[in-house]
Amino acid sequence: MKNGIKYFSKPSRGLALALIIILVGSFFASMFNTSFFSVDVERISFETEKGTLSGLLYMPKGASADDPRPTIVTTHGYLNSAEMQDAPAIEMSKRGFVVLALDMYDHGHSMTKIDTDNAAAFFSFWPTSLHDAVQYMYDQPYVKKDDMGNGIIAVSGHSMGGFSTTMAMVMDEQAFASTGIRKISAGLTVGADFLWTSYLEVTEEVASAAMGPRTSGKIGAHFDEFFFDMSAASEGRSVTYKDYILQPEGLSFLGNPENPVQGQFYTLESGGLRVIYTPNETHPWNHFSSETTKDQIEFYKVAFAGELSPSQRYLASDNQTWFLKELFEGIAMVGFFMLLLPLATLLITKIKLFNTNQQVEESSQQGNSNKTLASKLGVACIAIISAAFPAYFYPTFMGKLPDQLLTLQRGCEVLVVLGLLAVIVSFVVKAYQTKANKITAVVLLIFAVLGRFMMSNSGDFFKQSVYFNAPTVNQFVFWAVSAATFSVLLMMVIHLLTENKNNKISLKDYGLTISIKEIGKALALAVTLSISAIIVMILVDAIFLTDFRFWTFAVKTFEPKHLFSALRYMPFFLLFYLVNGIAINKMTSNKKGHMLLAIFMNIGGLIVFLALQYGKLFVSGTGLYPGESLTSIILIGMVPVLLIATIYSKKLYEKTGNVLTGAFLNTILMTLITIANTVVYSKLVG
Repeated sequence: MKNGIKYFSKPSRGLALALIIILVGSFFASMFNTSFFSVDVERISFETEKGTLSGLLYMPKGASADDPRPTIVTTHGYLNSAEMQDAPAIEMSKRGFVVLALDMYDHGHSMTKIDTDNAAAFFSFWPTSLHDAVQYMYDQPYVKKDDMGNGIIAVSGHSMGGFSTTMAMVMDEQAFASTGIRKISAGLTVGADFLWTSYLEVTEEVASAAMGPRTSGKIGAHFDEFFFDMSAASEGRSVTYKDYILQPEGLSFLGNPENPVQGQFYTLESGGLRVIYTPNETHPWNHFSSETTKDQIEFYKVAFAGELSPSQRYLASDNQTWFLKELFEGIAMVGFFMLLLPLATLLITKIKLFNTNQQVEESSQQGNSNKTLASKLGVACIAIISAAFPAYFYPTFMGKLPDQLLTLQRGCEVLVVLGLLAVIVSFVVKAYQTKANKITAVVLLIFAVLGRFMMSNSGDFFKQSVYFNAPTVNQFVFWAVSAATFSVLLMMVIHLLTENKNNKISLKDYGLTISIKEIGKALALAVTLSISAIIVMILVDAIFLTDFRFWTFAVKTFEPKHLFSALRYMPFFLLFYLVNGIAINKMTSNKKGHMLLAIFMNIGGLIVFLALQYGKLFVSGTGLYPGESLTSIILIGMVPVLLIATIYSKKLYEKTGNVLTGAFLNTILMTLITIANTVVYSKLVG
């Protein structure tokens, strides 16, 4: 009995609990994804002239050549993947429609084989993605056609997927001129107007004409960060309140009715039906909204009127279960991230290879610190600066804004002078000739020069290229490296002013080591944990065809192209996670509430940024930074990444006594998660 209790140690129980949570969450997520197994869901892929398209095919039981169904091809927006279309895919397949949730080219599991240069890269994936998918679906026997051979197929998409939706209808109408067949009978765009299609000469007028007799709709949220106010977008202040139904483009889309009403269908001279929905939502909120989902259900009810199979039944639009799939995937994700910490403990304690001689004694984690008022104020000031700096300059680093970068450049120049003086003093003045002073002065000078160089040459860092082929990751990594650089500068200045008074410096105090053996152990442990996480991810995908996600934050399987791309970014993210791990563990390890303090230092400022940005938007109708549309949305996904990375860094430091294990693990795992959930140009040239 005692041996049994010993076998089921605390980390063993933690590991078992995490696996149970993953299993239960994934099972129920699969159950709601398949509408209690009444829908077969499978990942498919097919070749096109442009490359390989992949997607999740939702096939209701009974759909076949003998019982063909109206079909919906729906797709995601920029940086996302097919799973972001869970709500319409689940709800419409539950109602008996065939649904293909599509990965656009260079997103998710889809790839292009057409070479693209930098200038055309943005236009390489969305103009033809839905059109190409429709060609494939039209040829499937389970897809319904009318007596004339016209397809009973609707196309839909969010954001960039909305642009692809418009382009698909335009291209389908062009084909109709020669074939006499319309493969697409309806189209619904979500979170997209005509802003970007106009660059391809598909203006509102061109698109409306091409839609012809089709049923067409738009979901244009009042607080969308990008679209539905052309003048605001052209002035770079798109994070504002909009009412698309009253905009010239919206009125024209509806046929210029008097006193238009959202949600009401209008008949045009061409015979086409038009409708606009205007929920009180932001751009990413569209994905996670019962109201937007209800609008989509209502739209398809009209678009497919008279086309339903006798075996279909149209459930009420408020009968929605998609959010339960999202909920259980979120629960499974909690188990996924829980898994690695008890696994790390077991590997460290049970396998000699991973055992470290640098374990942190418990007393060091709970040790007494200087509790004077001055000390407490000093810690508070450092924590606030650590939280505020990367948040305040987040738009600056993400957008490489020249005026603000110039200010930081001047600050680095001051620190270069300070660093030079510190080097001279520490090497020349006998009273200050200590190892601590010399190391601190040299590091300060090096990073001040690096910071100055980066701020003055920002355009040369992480440019979109064959090597750096993930555009938004380029923005994120510039922010990360910049934040790490200034974090080092802050630590060195603090060390010069305070800690060097002891005339000594120890790498162990910073959780570092120069032992090749210990570095190898840390890397081996991090790689083992990462591989274990990837195996779990692959198994869940293979068994349940679900992943780990909640709203815009997701952990999903990836292709070899994602791994190769991630490897290129990992050295730079390693700098960030290493410096970040040193900073938070050095500053918080002997403080009460050290985990909460570390979390505050890493994401407190970013959360305040989001609160102010969106709080002002909802209250006043204009965001705090009206020009920060995409970067604000990206930040929503960055916050959970940094939260989890903080917990891993702290917990693994407690277990190993070094910051390297956490830095390696966060670098590998978080970079892969980031790369798998964004656009990666697979055929970028030049």
